[in-house]
Amino acid sequence: MEIDWTKLFALQHELDSRIMKKHCLTGDFFSERLLALQVEVGELANETRCFKYWSVKPPSHRSEILEEYVDGIHFILSLGLVLRFETYVPKRDSCNVKNMVEQFLTIYNCISKLHSDQSIEMYGTLFSEYITLGAMLGFSEQDIEKAYLEKNVVNHERQERGY
Repeated sequence: MEIDWTKLFALQHELDSRIMKKHCLTGDFFSERLLALQVEVGELANETRCFKYWSVKPPSHRSEILEEYVDGIHFILSLGLVLRFETYVPKRDSCNVKNMVEQFLTIYNCISKLHSDQSIEMYGTLFSEYITLGAMLGFSEQDIEKAYLEKNVVNHERQERGY
């Protein structure tokens, strides 16, 4: 089953619009969204523990890692909406797969590049590298879509509760 990216972009648009309206915000908050994505990628890396060569503690449970992963999907979709790329379909890059640490560093590099190069090519590279990371983490497209939909509900509930 392939992810229905058009549906996820639409759901993200609905959430973003709700947040902007609720908080009386104007502007695109592009830099803030980029920084939020960097933070989410860091939280994901922390849950995988892939870089913690000094520790014997295992990674977090798969469900926690998946939840952190889809937090990143939320911000990638949100960035796409700001850039008007809401119909983009990412590709998994299986030809250039690195180890997980290198994949995280590649994603950080792509986020930094997107700050100055807001092209469809750079956005597509970031999105595709993130999808590749999801595959490296063992997530199917069905896992990702289901987790995104579940977290989207949680994000709406948070807005209702004054998050």
